[in-house]
Amino acid sequence: MTTSNQYVLITGATAGIGYELAKLFAADKYNLVLVSRDQNELDRIAAELKHSGAEIIPIAKDLFDRSDAFALYDELKKSGITIDILVNNAGQGLYGEFKDTELDRELDVIQLNISSLVILTKLFMKGMLRKNSGKILNLASIASKVPGPWQSVYHGTKAFVLSFSEAIREELKDTGITVTALMPGATDTDFFNKADLEDSKAVQNKDALSDPADVAKDGYEALMAGKDKVISGLKNKIQTGMSNLMPDSVNAHMMNQQQKPVDHK
Repeated sequence: MTTSNQYVLITGATAGIGYELAKLFAADKYNLVLVSRDQNELDRIAAELKHSGAEIIPIAKDLFDRSDAFALYDELKKSGITIDILVNNAGQGLYGEFKDTELDRELDVIQLNISSLVILTKLFMKGMLRKNSGKILNLASIASKVPGPWQSVYHGTKAFVLSFSEAIREELKDTGITVTALMPGATDTDFFNKADLEDSKAVQNKDALSDPADVAKDGYEALMAGKDKVISGLKNKIQTGMSNLMPDSVNAHMMNQQQKPVDHK
């Protein structure tokens, strides 16, 4: 498959699902613009993926800062690079009861998970509209479908991502642009460490966590097929199906029990 004239931008590209998606795109000879905060990690992964023969462009930007989202677009525009596929993968959470968590960290999570995603989608979509072709993959989560005690802001941001993705997909239905939401469950990435989630009951059984490579494959295939959304993993499909049948108050209570810290006494 030769598609090396097309450029894919992946945020959060140095680890987890983003890294696995980068490998899949590189294998299919897409040119990659890889974005994260860590230039050293970006350079390492760029060197790893260069064997694919595609062009790999590592760009360090901090998407917790909205000005960096705008700067990313401006930098690529000045370079004459048009993004054909946008993957909004970067995201973070925060664990704890809302009354106890730090407001500044929550606002950072909202900036990264929502504001930067909206900025990049808005700006890069303009180029796609000019060509009447393009694909957008937004990382939602099965967390988007249920209230999330102990992760209230994270669940709220993912509910936004899913709703936003489905809305703009409908707006774009008469164009050559598709929008796909990837909805994984708990996945074996560094997310839990960054979110201070290690003590949550929900992540104590590491064997129950999804493999990020499997999640990336599900997202990649759904994106290429132009699907509206995909829930990754049979267990997560069943869990989401069951939650759809229950009142939100019941789902919230169940999540509260699952997310409480483990009592180490």
